[in-house]
Amino acid sequence: MTGADDAAQPRSSGGWRLAGAGSRYLREHATNPVAWHPWGEEALATARRENRPILLSIGYSACHWCHVMAAESFADEDTAALMNREFVSIKVDREERPDLDRLYQAAQQLITRRGGGWPLTVFLTPDELTPFYGGTYFPPEPRGGLPAFREVLAGIATFYRERPEEVREQGRAVADVLPRLEPELPLAATSLDSTPLDAVRQILAEGFDAEHGGFGEAPKFPHATSLNRLLRHWRSGAAGEAPDVQALFMASLSLTRMAEGGLFDHLGGGFFRYATDRAWQIPHFEKMLYDNALLLGLYADIWRASGDERWRGVARAVAAWVIRDMQGPEGGYYSTLDADSDGDEGGHYLWTREEIGATLDPEQAALVETAWGLDGPANFSGRWHLVQAVAPSQLARQFEQPVSRVTAALERARARLLAARQQRPQPARDEKILTGWNGLMITAMARAARAVDLPEAGESAFRAMRCLRDTLWQDGRLCAAWTDGRTPTPAWLDDHACLLEAALALLELRWDDDLLAFAQALAEQLLARFEDVERGGFYFTAKEHDTPLHRHRQFADEATPSGNAVAALALQRLGLLLGEPRYLQAAERTVRAAWQALVDFPQAHCRLLDALEELLMPPEIVILRGEEAAVATMLDVATAVYAPRRLVFHIPPSAQGLPPALAAKAPAGDAVAYVCIGTHCTAPLADPAALAGALNAADGA
Repeated sequence: MTGADDAAQPRSSGGWRLAGAGSRYLREHATNPVAWHPWGEEALATARRENRPILLSIGYSACHWCHVMAAESFADEDTAALMNREFVSIKVDREERPDLDRLYQAAQQLITRRGGGWPLTVFLTPDELTPFYGGTYFPPEPRGGLPAFREVLAGIATFYRERPEEVREQGRAVADVLPRLEPELPLAATSLDSTPLDAVRQILAEGFDAEHGGFGEAPKFPHATSLNRLLRHWRSGAAGEAPDVQALFMASLSLTRMAEGGLFDHLGGGFFRYATDRAWQIPHFEKMLYDNALLLGLYADIWRASGDERWRGVARAVAAWVIRDMQGPEGGYYSTLDADSDGDEGGHYLWTREEIGATLDPEQAALVETAWGLDGPANFSGRWHLVQAVAPSQLARQFEQPVSRVTAALERARARLLAARQQRPQPARDEKILTGWNGLMITAMARAARAVDLPEAGESAFRAMRCLRDTLWQDGRLCAAWTDGRTPTPAWLDDHACLLEAALALLELRWDDDLLAFAQALAEQLLARFEDVERGGFYFTAKEHDTPLHRHRQFADEATPSGNAVAALALQRLGLLLGEPRYLQAAERTVRAAWQALVDFPQAHCRLLDALEELLMPPEIVILRGEEAAVATMLDVATAVYAPRRLVFHIPPSAQGLPPALAAKAPAGDAVAYVCIGTHCTAPLADPAALAGALNAADGA
């Protein structure tokens, strides 16, 4: 749905209040006949004054079914007239207000006993903002067991007018239950142990698809945090007598099948949101920044673990897509690409044989059709979505050519097809700069820069961090989003945690005194404004946020890793680096607060299990001192293998204002290394061989 994004909207349209919104998703609804309001005191006061229930609709710009419901219902004059007469209708971008989305998603699931999703449609009382009815997508006519949207509207309006006390009682009942959905998890008094780490390994194996990789049936999501946990589990025992090669196999097969199948964009790079089938062939065609951040980090890691060139190629392709298509001129990373282009789902990515033949010469076309599956039946609406149907080695045998020649020919064809594809209508892009998602991508780009020797990824990550610090860090406070120069909301827990993690990743890539100070400022914000001092862990909202009804803590991973988990892991690492016990205590209190959940449902808390692992087996922190050229060999030694519990920092002699714990690790001679495990450090090591020995000893400990 393009065309309304930047145009000034006439006040006569029902949604004129959204015309000036920073959110592209809100602006898309500005021409609706529905009298939309943005969330805010004006809309809430109107509902209270006129005693009309609130119709809260939450979605996001890349959401396919949000577009469908908008076209079917919100653009319909009769439906809009009913909404305008009976309700105060509020439109929310869930990427700008994840607090409202999480709260009312949970309420909707309580009310309907069904799963959540987008668009989210919830009806609230005007005075207490308590939810009394809800759902997700509603069709214009009864379909698939769902009532027609106009029937829902008419029924809710009648119910509210004729039985107001029941409405309020129902809303209050839901509001009373919401805090209890988060179980009371007191700080664990018992010793932490590896029980959840061992249990999650078995649970993941039970849900693993041994044929196609991944977990479960269709629709199939990447589950990046689960695959990361399997890689870390394998690495933790790799130096022992019985390394868990099955854990490595599960991660490797999953990443192989995703990269070979249609989840991966074989021309432009980047991964789509999820696959609609078990074999990863046909995706839902939206691309999300956070999915690609999590997967980029994984492919960089497995390249380091295996040395298989396939993985390096995938990581480089994802990073190239990010820089080309998702990084704005100011440096920040954009949020999403839509699944649709000109109303055609996936149409931007699909091909016919005739289009291939018109773009490539006959020899290239024959190679491409075999390599990417066009010699079989069309796989999506009479056209082909490209998948790797034949491996390059098999292709070389079939065409009786060297593998190197086949690979080079495919790369030339890929470039020509991509150039041709760029001339088509483009998927709409949401150009919001979201702090938390940018933090995830900065971390991934920094990891990829070092792991696959891609300096442009590192420079891209530093540009993004500069953008966030220049635009979203204001008067010592962080903002959650930036669009067209506007920063509409204060940042949430996940924003602070992911940006702190990103700062640490960049410090590993290139030391920066100001960036260390910024990391410390973010850590202090976490403790001062988000920490649950009594029970441990962190609230999703800061003390001053205006979220109604309930201030909650979230320990489980969702589409992105849990903010509590990212905070615990980052604070643990920063605390060890700086020798700051407050950070270490906050990290441990977070894990202890979630201990029972980790024991009962470890598979839902994979990132928090990483934090638990580093409490039980503290990370190795390698500090290199000396000029860049002098420490180069030591840096190669320290970063040569996949070691997820190892952090390597090169602090140049010119560094200023170092905290005491770092200043004590002073330069000596041309180059020196310090290896610390937990709070214990080696004597200074001036020889690369001695450093290698210390690291090998730490790995075997």
